[in-house]
Amino acid sequence: MKKTVLITGASRGIGLLTTKKLAKSGYKVFAGIRDTKGRNATIVKLLNEYTISNNIQIIITEMDVTDESSVNKAIKNIEETNTIDIVINNAGVMPVGITEAFTIDDYKKCMDINVYGPALTMRTTLPFMRKRKSGLFINISSNAGRIAIPYFGIYCASKFALEAYTEALHYEVESFGIEAILIEPGGHGTDLVSNPPAPSDEKVLNDYGNLTYGRDKILGMFQEMFAQQDNSTDAQNVADKILELIEMKEQRPMRTTVGHTMGIDKINQQSDIAQVGIINMLKPVYSK
Repeated sequence: MKKTVLITGASRGIGLLTTKKLAKSGYKVFAGIRDTKGRNATIVKLLNEYTISNNIQIIITEMDVTDESSVNKAIKNIEETNTIDIVINNAGVMPVGITEAFTIDDYKKCMDINVYGPALTMRTTLPFMRKRKSGLFINISSNAGRIAIPYFGIYCASKFALEAYTEALHYEVESFGIEAILIEPGGHGTDLVSNPPAPSDEKVLNDYGNLTYGRDKILGMFQEMFAQQDNSTDAQNVADKILELIEMKEQRPMRTTVGHTMGIDKINQQSDIAQVGIINMLKPVYSK
């Protein structure tokens, strides 16, 4: 019997592709979407039609990962009639621009979605999973969670934070039969690069002069790359890899890269050496 999956940010991009992929593979998918009666009403209608026409199980779930009451309500409602076996923390935002020009409020908005959102979803789901002694979290990170990229400062910072949170949690919950792992996509053709949040401090932007145009140049570079429609930048690859990870019989890797690795796979191999040493030293302390 296929398991039940909750996916956040299921209205677009990787979240929408993964929702469809898993549902067509026989999973019962709760698609977490915010503002289902407002700006996302059209995609909700289309997704419901897709569900009926394909005779699959996709249940639209009102869920805003930046709103604690919304997350609590969504997960509680699902758990009343189902068991959430797998959570895919996909909801995300990718601010691009001069790092200094992002105000603290700009930064908080990014962290609310990219870091606090997954943490809130996991904290709310974990008590149910711990009681059942089973569960899987797949958190969508990025190559930018392992290297720093100019103009992506706060995005990189948010993904670095998500990586650290996920890996620490991974070791703490494994004795409950629960896994928390990361998937690190390279550049993929989603709407994240169409109109990403820009910095709002105009004074700082003026001080940087022509350097502010780096945002448009780097976004143009990505858009050009995606326009070539190379298979390696197809976001469907990420959805396919998520299904592969879910159905993996052997132990799942802590990190999985997808698409252009940009050398991240080598960074992961080297960091694993240090990580294993630390875990072997600490395991008698934190494990049961």
